[in-house]
Amino acid sequence: MSNILPFDDRRQVALPGDNQATVDFCVAHFIAIANESIKKQGYFAVALSGGSTPKVIFHNLSNQENRHQIDWKKCWIFWSDERAVEPTDPESNYHMAMEAGLKEIGIPSEQVFRMVAEKNIEENAAIYENAIKKHIPSGHFDLVMLGMGDDGHTASLFPWTDGLKNTEHLAISNYIPQKKVWRMSLTYKCINEASHIAIYVLGDNKATMVKKVLEGPYTPDDLPIQRVGTVEHPATWIIDDAAARDLQDKHKQIR
Repeated sequence: MSNILPFDDRRQVALPGDNQATVDFCVAHFIAIANESIKKQGYFAVALSGGSTPKVIFHNLSNQENRHQIDWKKCWIFWSDERAVEPTDPESNYHMAMEAGLKEIGIPSEQVFRMVAEKNIEENAAIYENAIKKHIPSGHFDLVMLGMGDDGHTASLFPWTDGLKNTEHLAISNYIPQKKVWRMSLTYKCINEASHIAIYVLGDNKATMVKKVLEGPYTPDDLPIQRVGTVEHPATWIIDDAAARDLQDKHKQIR
């Protein structure tokens, strides 16, 4: 999309405008990548994210205006991370996506791969990695959706956790000491091999961290999201006006 412009050698940025304009951009971006992938290889493999912005994106993708813009029967749906909760729990990223409209648009059930994180999490992380390898012919996602936590984490790669060090696997169980919980997460290896990586950051409460992550020192153990994106596969930061508030003017001018 023409209004995605380089930020540095590993990242690019889109600043579509206010909250609504940014959500509309996110939806159009998702649709464009899905259709590009289906045209190129016959399928679209995506890892979904939890959070308030993806929830709105899923709702918009599944509404009457947009649901027919993608051939959902050619989509393979995975997740970028999951909490250790049952799939019916409101805190489940799987539950959120399905209830936001994805269960209504005709994705074949055998092409929906939820992370089973509520039990045997280490074993099920290995099973999830095998599912990625088995069901995605290219070996990598066409799109990985991500958000950014207030502490600079992304997916369930939290500051100073063991998961940050894993360079071998695609999916892992990661213990989060600061929350005293286990979570399942894709790894940097998996995320950074994706054809497209979208990081959605909306809202005034994200502004300070956006500036720190994009313009501050590179300290990925403290700010894990800084390690997302490579020269070959740059991460696309999609930021609304409120979250971009504190960025230097030269960066805002990329719009």
